[in-house]
Amino acid sequence: MDAQKRPRGRPKSLFKESSAGTMQSLDRALGVLTAVARLERSALSDLAREVEVPTATTHRILVTLQKHGFVIFDEERQEWMIGIEAYRTGASFLHRNNVLEIGRPILRRLMQDSGETANLAVPDGAEVVFVGQVETQNPIRAFFPPGARTPMYASGTGKAILAAMSDESLGKALGATKLIPFTENTCLPGSGLQRDLAKTRARGWSHDHEERYEGMSCIGAAIFNDRGEPCAGISVSGPTVRFCSTRAPELAELVLTAAREITHLSGGRAPELSARHPGNP
Repeated sequence: MDAQKRPRGRPKSLFKESSAGTMQSLDRALGVLTAVARLERSALSDLAREVEVPTATTHRILVTLQKHGFVIFDEERQEWMIGIEAYRTGASFLHRNNVLEIGRPILRRLMQDSGETANLAVPDGAEVVFVGQVETQNPIRAFFPPGARTPMYASGTGKAILAAMSDESLGKALGATKLIPFTENTCLPGSGLQRDLAKTRARGWSHDHEERYEGMSCIGAAIFNDRGEPCAGISVSGPTVRFCSTRAPELAELVLTAAREITHLSGGRAPELSARHPGNP
């Protein structure tokens, strides 16, 4: 008997149409987990409102996440918080990311050389997420807890990354977020952002001058992957009084050196400026 011929084409899915709700449940659960992480601690009713999921459903999701250690419940305050398993899951990203692993000792050296807090951040949509930091010992200093997010257009690392993007990627990033002024110095499209990014592109470093927080400034530079695309950013941040115009170039040179070193050691390459933005000088 001839061997049965193997059917051609894609195999039929193991999941029936009726199981589509399972994926919706996963989507909701991940949404709840993300909201808990963003809010840090939240009552059930507030959390349900935040994710726009019925309270009873939100509670079932939370109990399931609690069973696996991804969230915990504070009985005394009746609030939900992120659990240890969420940290372990996030930590595995830090362990596998070559840029972050390589960047740790360079961050420490940058802090020592500059005397300011050194930060490492990665882009996520229209935001940057701070994944590494070495604090200065100065009593007045900047601090961003791990996982903190900020819009790219209002961040030193974010503006450095935006300036290094292709025009298409830049348009998508700016179009994916609500652009609001955080301070009177925040640069927005039509009110100086494009001009600021052009200046950043030309000199290779960004200067956040009280654009996110009053009294705080930041200088950042982009880190590139092996395709010449910005994959992270490094910066120093601190009180504006220590980021005056005479000191900024000195700090910028330290940040640029650190960014180039991480790019090189991680196998990345900084693209030629003309290749990224042919119309720019």
